[in-house]
Amino acid sequence: MTATRGGGDFGVMNIATWVERNALRIPDRPAHAVGDTVTATWAEFAGRVGRLAAGLRARWGLEPGDRVAIVMSNCPEYLEAQFAIWYAGLVAVPVNARLHREEIAYILEHSGTSVVVTDAEHAETVAPLVGVVAGLQEVVVAPGEQWDALCAHDSGDPGAVVPREAGDPAWLFYTSGTTGRPKGATLTHGNLLMASLSYFADIGPVAAYDSVLHAAPLSHGSGLYGLPHIAKGAVSVFPRSGALDGAELLELLAHWPGMSFFAAPIMVRRLAHDPALAAAGSEGLAGMAGMAGLKTIIYGGAPMYLPDLEAALETFGPRLAQIYGQGETPMTITALTLADHGDRDHPQWRTRMQSVGTPRTDVEVRVVGPDGEDLPAGEPGEILVRGPVVMAGYWRQPEATAETLRGGWLHTGDVGSFDEAGYLTLHDRSKDLIISGGMNIYPREVEEALMTHPGVQAVAVVGRPDPEWGESVVAFVVPREEAPSESDLDETCLARIARFKRPKEYRFVGSLPTNNYGKVLKRELRELFTDPAD
Repeated sequence: MTATRGGGDFGVMNIATWVERNALRIPDRPAHAVGDTVTATWAEFAGRVGRLAAGLRARWGLEPGDRVAIVMSNCPEYLEAQFAIWYAGLVAVPVNARLHREEIAYILEHSGTSVVVTDAEHAETVAPLVGVVAGLQEVVVAPGEQWDALCAHDSGDPGAVVPREAGDPAWLFYTSGTTGRPKGATLTHGNLLMASLSYFADIGPVAAYDSVLHAAPLSHGSGLYGLPHIAKGAVSVFPRSGALDGAELLELLAHWPGMSFFAAPIMVRRLAHDPALAAAGSEGLAGMAGMAGLKTIIYGGAPMYLPDLEAALETFGPRLAQIYGQGETPMTITALTLADHGDRDHPQWRTRMQSVGTPRTDVEVRVVGPDGEDLPAGEPGEILVRGPVVMAGYWRQPEATAETLRGGWLHTGDVGSFDEAGYLTLHDRSKDLIISGGMNIYPREVEEALMTHPGVQAVAVVGRPDPEWGESVVAFVVPREEAPSESDLDETCLARIARFKRPKEYRFVGSLPTNNYGKVLKRELRELFTDPAD
C-alpha cells in the first residue's frame, strides 16, 4: 500500500537508520537499560538489530512490506524487534498485549501478519494462533532459544538498512472501530519522521545524554514518544518493577538525567499523590533535588481535571506538556506546552489548562459545521486535521479511508471549539469513545459482546465520569425476560473482549431512549449521571 493522502511522502527514509547513525556517533553510550542496569550500548543495539533483521528475512523468506507483529509487555527486546522489523524493510504491527485472544487474532489476520514476536507472559495466548490465523507462520518468544538464534544470525555482513520510501508503511496502528472491528491506521516512515520532528518543535529538544522512561505501553503512546529520543541517541529506560511508583521513579531520576515519559492522566494523578514524591516536593521547588533529573511528563489520551493538574504541578513543577492526537495522526494534533503550564500569571491560565492547546507545527486544524464550513471561535463542530503526519489510510479498508480522509482532511469525529487565541477545547467524542485508565474503549464492541447472551434483548454502553479512571464503562441492559446475573454478563464479556473493556456497572432497564429512527439516544443515558435523582 502506498500513500495517496497524507503519509508524509517526501523522499527516501527508513527510520531504522537512526540506530545505525547512533552506533557510529555514540557507540559506547547506553541505548537501553532496565532500572539502573545498561542492557545494550548503541553499538550492541545496532549489531543485534542488524542480525535480527537478517534472521527474519532468511528464516521465513520475508520481503520488504511483509508484516511482523509484536505482542509483548515493555522490555528491551520489544525495541530490538521493532527496529529489526524496520531495518529489514518490513512493517511492524505493535498489538496491545492486553487485548483478548480473539481480538489479537483478528488484528493478525487482517494485517496479514507472517510472524509474531512475543514474550513468555503472552506466549500462551499467541502461540495457539499458528494454524488458526491465515498466513501466520510462526510465533517467536523473546527471550528464548529461537530469539537467541535470530540475534546470533551470521550471514557474514548483515547488510545495510533496507531503503524505504517515506510513503511506505512502517507501523500499522490498530484502533478500535465504531463497528466493533479495529481499523489499521497505516503510519508511514514519513509519518513517524514528521511526528518526531514535531516533538522537537513543540514539546522540546532531546540530546544523547537524555533518557526516556517507558512506563506506558510501547504499542501506542510510549512507543510513539520514544521515537524522537531514539533518533537523538537518548537511552530508553524500562522500570524494573514494570509498575512504576514514586520511590522507583526517584531512584531512576537520580541515575538517568534529562528523563521524559508519556503517561495517561490516571498515572500522572497517582504519581502526584504518591507519598515518596509528595515528600520530595514538600520542600518546594528549590528543595526538589529528587526531581532534578525530570525533564518532561507528556500526558494525554483522556481528560485531565484541573484539580488533578494543579496537584501534579505542585509535585513535579512546570514539567508537564499535554498532547491531543489520534492513531490516525500519531499523537500529533495540538499541544499544551511546558510554557503554557508554567504561565500561571496569565489571566486565562485556568481556562487554557482545560483545553488541549494549540495546533502543532506540522498540521492545519479546523473546526467545521455540518456543511463543512469553518466555524467562528467559541462555536463547537467537528475537528479536521491536514498535514504530512496524517496516516496514508486504513489498511485494506479503502471505503473507510475515503470517508475519513475525504476532501484531503482527516475527519477526527471529535467535537471541539477554538477560542480567540487559537486554543482548542474538546467538548465530546461523536464516535462515543470511552477512555478509561488511558485505554480506548468503543461501546459498540462491548455491546456486541453482551448481545451474544441469550438473556439480553437490547443494550447500550456509555462512559460515566470516574475520579480514578477518567471514565468507567456502564451498560444499560434490556433483559428478554428474567434479568441475567451480572456474573453471567461478565463471563460473556471476558470470553470475547479484553478485561479492561468489561462494564464496571450494569443497569437493567425496561427500554432504551430512541429517536424516531430507532437510534439509541446515548446523550440521555449520560445525562442520568448528572441527575441528582440518579
